[in-house]
Amino acid sequence: MDFHDWEKSIISYLRKSSYGDLILVVCNFTPVPRFDYRVGVPREGFWKELLNTDSYIYGGSNLGNFGGVYAENIPFHNRPYSLRLTLPPLAVVIFKWVGRDSNPRPTD
Repeated sequence: MDFHDWEKSIISYLRKSSYGDLILVVCNFTPVPRFDYRVGVPREGFWKELLNTDSYIYGGSNLGNFGGVYAENIPFHNRPYSLRLTLPPLAVVIFKWVGRDSNPRPTD
């Protein structure tokens, strides 16, 4: 997705499986949390937060995205939609696109 944000030391990229699963990985390499950080994505709908390395279960501060975020109809990074994320300090967050019509709760 983006490796140009050298000033904030953030890298983001997408992975797609042969089954069509879409995974977004965002890495924050600084000790500074980033709020309202926008990342472009190719699909609308809910993106479930699968992993947050800043979770309390890993000894982190538990700063994150409450289980996931919905894509907004705001083009970014040459993609038709985007996510507005909270990026914990010195952490990696991983999201999976779960669909347009799903109505997941953060505990799902």
